[in-house]
Parts: sequence; structure tokens; C-alpha cells
Amino acid sequence: MAAPASAQSDPALGLPQLILPVPTGTLGDRCRKIETDDPLMPLSLRRTFNDDFDVHPLVGARWVPHYAGGAAWPEARYWGGEGSDFKRKTSYNGEQQIYVDPRYGGRETTPLGLDPFKVKDGILSIIASRTPPALKTVLFNNEYISGILTTQSRFSQKYGYFEMRAKIPVGIGVWPAFWMLADDGGWPPEVDVMEGRGQRPGDLAMTTHWRIPETQRVERCGFDFSVPDAPTAFHNYGVLWQPDRITYFIDRQPVSEIKVPVGFHDPMYMIINLAMGSKNFEGVGFVDGQSPETVAFEIDRISAYQIDER
Repeated sequence: MAAPASAQSDPALGLPQLILPVPTGTLGDRCRKIETDDPLMPLSLRRTFNDDFDVHPLVGARWVPHYAGGAAWPEARYWGGEGSDFKRKTSYNGEQQIYVDPRYGGRETTPLGLDPFKVKDGILSIIASRTPPALKTVLFNNEYISGILTTQSRFSQKYGYFEMRAKIPVGIGVWPAFWMLADDGGWPPEVDVMEGRGQRPGDLAMTTHWRIPETQRVERCGFDFSVPDAPTAFHNYGVLWQPDRITYFIDRQPVSEIKVPVGFHDPMYMIINLAMGSKNFEGVGFVDGQSPETVAFEIDRISAYQIDER
């Protein structure tokens, strides 16, 4: 597959300027995998957001450690129990973790000081660990504590390229993801740039979700891709949102695309999280005795780019 100007694009860096090889063929009505002989052309991009995680992610104002929600988003999707569990998990998915941060107190009125975010040598680790028995009730009887970071109310963008460089953890019940939602708080649209299937090492899903206005039915279309060393080596996982198409990338090479569905009107914000347990996402499963006591989602960088119109 041709990769115009790829020599300028060190995959380890969130460069200020980036050139991506993008498909130019006619779009159908459904998503498709990009073939090796598809025509490509270079697209110039300029960076609008970058975090190399040289400092703790909650230093400054780039990230929020919980769902922010919005008037258009059904609040029940965030509800994992009574009281302050609000915005700390997505119970609809059957998740078995609760997202914490050092200032979160669960049922208590004072912070518990739990920090799932560790930074070392420019790598952010989101760490999921079994809930300490003494805190089980305080944390609404969730099996794990873990972390989520979103840029809602901090950074959102309409169109452009969004990329994460990371290792993808594995294990029974392990569900890491990098994804995007509309900044108005509604759902869908949803762009799942990368979801790991914890029981299938190296198996990654890239999926687009949208709603049919006439029927209110939620549709999705996407593919799984195999990256055999994804658990042990850093790779880039990205999505390019253009006015006519959404294109998914692995290591800055296009792998699939879809005609932009209905409902993609508002800017979108980014989310990275490590969930534990799922009733809906195949290949993850519910946590059990064989699930890891602790597991880390290692993230080297997250960047966003706007299409350069100059």
C-alpha cells in the first residue's frame, strides 16, 4: 500500500505537521476494508491537541476523570448504583469496575485517595485492580477500580485525525478502549477508534455507531483487525473524520472506511478507559478468578489534528 511522505511521520511522535495516505475511491453505503491496491493520496494535517504524558494527566485542564454527560445523553447509561456512583461506569454494558480518581469518595464524603493513573518515562498507565475488600461497600460492590479520561468540556473538534499510541492489555474481562462521542452529550454518534478484546490477544475492533432518525434504531459497522504484538509493543491507532468519510488507521496506514452516517454534526471529544467486564462486547467476558489482579493500559501519546486547508 502506498504511503505518501510516510518518512516524515515518525510513528512515535505526535508531530506538529502530519501527512497521511488517505483513500480516494468511491464510497458505498456500508463500511469496507481498504485493499492494498486502493488509490491513496497524501493529506496534510496540523496538530491541535497533544499529550505525551510527561506529567500526571490530572495536572492542568486537559482531562476529566469521569463521564461528564450532557442534556442529550440518557443519564441511566452512567448509573452503576445509588448516590455518587453516577458518571463512574456504564452499567448498560454490564461493566464490573468503577472509575476512580484521588478526589473521589464513593459513598464517603471525603476523598479515598485512589489513583488509577501512573506516569513513568512519558508513559501513562491506566491501572485496573481488584477493589480492596475494606472498600467494596464504599465503592458500590464493584469488583474492580480503574480509570477513565475524557476531554469533554476541555477539547472537542469537528473533522480531523485523532490518534492514540499504546499497548493493548489482555486478560479475562479486560476491555481497553479509545473512542469518541459528540460534545453535545448525545449518543450516538460514537466512533470506537480501538477496542481490545481481552480474551483474544491482538484482536482489535474499530467501529462506527449511528442512529436512523426514522426508526430510532442504532446501527453499527466496523471490523476486527489482528495486531499480534499489540499487548507488548506500542502501535498507533487512529481515525480520520472527513466531511464525506471516516477512515480508520493502524500505524498510520488506512485499514477501513465508511461513508459518514447520519447524525455526525457536532464536534467530538476523546475518551480513553480501561473497563473490566462486559455483557455486550464479544471477546471480553465477565471477570472471574482467572482475571488479572491488576492490569495496565499503557499509553504513550494521544494527539489530534485538523485538516490543513491551506
